[in-house]
Amino acid sequence: MTSPDLLSLSIPLHGGPDAAGNPVFDFSTNSNACGPCPDALRAVQLADAARYPDPAYTALRAALGAFHRVDPGRVVLAASASEFIHRITALAAAQGVAHVAVPLHSYGDYAQAALVRGLEVVRGSAGGAAGLQWACEPSSPLGVEDTAAHLWKHGVAGCADDQSGEASAWRVLDCAYAPLRMDANAAWRGEPSPQVPSACWQLWTPNKALGLTGVRAAYAIAPAGCEAQVRVLTALAPSWPVGAHGVALLHAWVQAPVQEWLVHSLATLREWKARQLALCRQLGWAVHPGSLANYFCAQPATATLAGDLAALRASGIKLRDAASFGLPGTVRMGVLAPAAQDALQVAWQALRGRTIPGSVPTGIGETL
Repeated sequence: MTSPDLLSLSIPLHGGPDAAGNPVFDFSTNSNACGPCPDALRAVQLADAARYPDPAYTALRAALGAFHRVDPGRVVLAASASEFIHRITALAAAQGVAHVAVPLHSYGDYAQAALVRGLEVVRGSAGGAAGLQWACEPSSPLGVEDTAAHLWKHGVAGCADDQSGEASAWRVLDCAYAPLRMDANAAWRGEPSPQVPSACWQLWTPNKALGLTGVRAAYAIAPAGCEAQVRVLTALAPSWPVGAHGVALLHAWVQAPVQEWLVHSLATLREWKARQLALCRQLGWAVHPGSLANYFCAQPATATLAGDLAALRASGIKLRDAASFGLPGTVRMGVLAPAAQDALQVAWQALRGRTIPGSVPTGIGETL
């Protein structure tokens, strides 16, 4: 019998295509707008879909291990980041975890995976004692430093043993946007950053950085000493969680030409981001400060945001309403090319019936 509590859970909201199809200009996703990466796309197109992948992903785990400079035994393949989120939450629950800590504003699947298993969700800094803890850096939707991840860099155990329950926390750092980080001090340079805390799980989804979000593939790197949990997580997965196209994407991800393309794309994204921030100021939108990635949050100058977003969507332009992140009146904006920005400007000014010259209100600014 289905629990009434489960029936009350809302379906997670996501950016990207919807029932109306593909937006002409899609600001609602955080995919690299310079993509798709040509070499990665070619690898996916050439994938041999007539055969199963190696069910143990031996060569792929070796390649990913070499890229991260870890033993392949610490690599867990996943169908997607969301699939891994649910799988590791299930394992944590089976080992006695009762509380899951998520950032105050964060990807909805962290909480969704906990709630469907009857676990208590703790939001924000109060979750330090929870048995499963999530962080994402740069964070989504704001693109800022994650407080929990900063604390983890000072290091404690990254996995729980079978008897300790919540005494030793599972800590998982979502690295989805690490390759799209653009700040001068920690910008992606073609390899994983040494700033990633060593005593936590790392969850990687290269499809965003490569502009190929339709290819669903991910992997996790376990902390040293958690090989037993790796084996259990692998056993919990269905057979062949990653198909041939996902295998091709992940193999391409670790190749030097693909990484060189990614680093080069960040320079273009910086220019586009500066232009897009300037456009928001021109429109009178308040930009949340501190974004380090290829997206940021802004508060449009309107009291009818839901209706305005629907009107924009009808004209082929989609923005991500951030209310589901706990930020009402706010949109998350992926950085797009100038042509898309110009289309947004024209559509917004037509919608409002006039040009809005204003500036960012006092107290909310923007940084690159």
